[in-house]
Amino acid sequence: MMYTLQEFDSLLESDVIDIKQLKKYCFSGVPDEGGRRSLCWRLLLSYLPLIRSQWPETLNKKRAQYKQFVEEMVVSPARLSKLNHHVEDHPLNPNPDSQWGSFFKDNEVLLQIDRDVRRLCPDMMFFQRGTDYPCVAIVDDPEIERLHRRVTHSKLNSISVTRSRQGITKMEEVNRKMAAQDYQPLAAGSEAHWEVVERILFIYAKLNPGQSYVQGMNEIIGPIYYTFATDPNLEYREHAEADCFWCFISLMAEMRDVFIRTLDESASGIGAILERLMETLKLHDNQLWCRLNVLDLKPQYFAFRWFTLMLSQEFDLPDVIRVWDSIFSKTNHFDFLLHVCVAMMILQRDTLLTSDFAASMKLLQHYPPIDITIVLTKAMELQESTAETS
Repeated sequence: MMYTLQEFDSLLESDVIDIKQLKKYCFSGVPDEGGRRSLCWRLLLSYLPLIRSQWPETLNKKRAQYKQFVEEMVVSPARLSKLNHHVEDHPLNPNPDSQWGSFFKDNEVLLQIDRDVRRLCPDMMFFQRGTDYPCVAIVDDPEIERLHRRVTHSKLNSISVTRSRQGITKMEEVNRKMAAQDYQPLAAGSEAHWEVVERILFIYAKLNPGQSYVQGMNEIIGPIYYTFATDPNLEYREHAEADCFWCFISLMAEMRDVFIRTLDESASGIGAILERLMETLKLHDNQLWCRLNVLDLKPQYFAFRWFTLMLSQEFDLPDVIRVWDSIFSKTNHFDFLLHVCVAMMILQRDTLLTSDFAASMKLLQHYPPIDITIVLTKAMELQESTAETS
């Protein structure tokens, strides 16, 4: 849908946002200038209400609530080491209510988060740079141990045996040396963007103990945080951390089942989604579907990552953000994502129909450069066609 910049701005400045019209505009891509995308994503992810006069109250309430989470889950526990002189609570205390027990359990999750965020979007420098709005309660207090320091102190020399959801078993050293490409913390008084993302994910894990943190969530939160933290609107940029947290919460409420391993084979799990993916491919391109079956090229080998990471690893960040404009503008975000994935396969059909297993696997696991608008246009055609045949 074509629109002028004036029409787009007029819609965003309305007293009551016409969400149906906004979704139509956003599907075609949100203009990069003026922080429009940051505002649109807050609306599309149901963080901001549609009535403009309610924005200040909503923002103040949500940002204050997140600030309280930081105090309760990061700042206060960081003072735990000061309590070790109390006989009734110490690091070896077997009491399940021991604060030390909780501290060590948290660090098991934090170890994985820290490892992942130190390599977020390695093809760009943004996450290594310092934020203009660090958490003052942490960086200005020398007695507060920052999250990445907690991880450093809690690592143990041991070998961990892990089994991935693709069935791959591996052994890795928990107390590994920091890889050369890992981002390093900034000097005292400063805070890198990856440290901010680490705090958001840690708080999310604390609030969702049943699910906790799962590897890959860092790739979901990265583009959202980047979009908010580069907003030219200084107020929005200052509160990028809190706003990103709440938008991430909203998004995960829709897709959390794909991150829960015990639900993999359920109706809402990743197994059912991948089965539906292949059924949709069969509907639109039976020949290609047959070829993939002959090759025994299962969607778990490539599309598992496409779905769980929302294509964030398949394209460069600007293209990922553009894809997410369209995904967020759809009422059923992940139905459209499914059709994007089908479009990606069909657009490579000529190569896939003539390639062997190894070449086909390489192509789908390392998707070739493409004009992303071609993928989105094809996905929309497929979704409309699917609806007509349903």
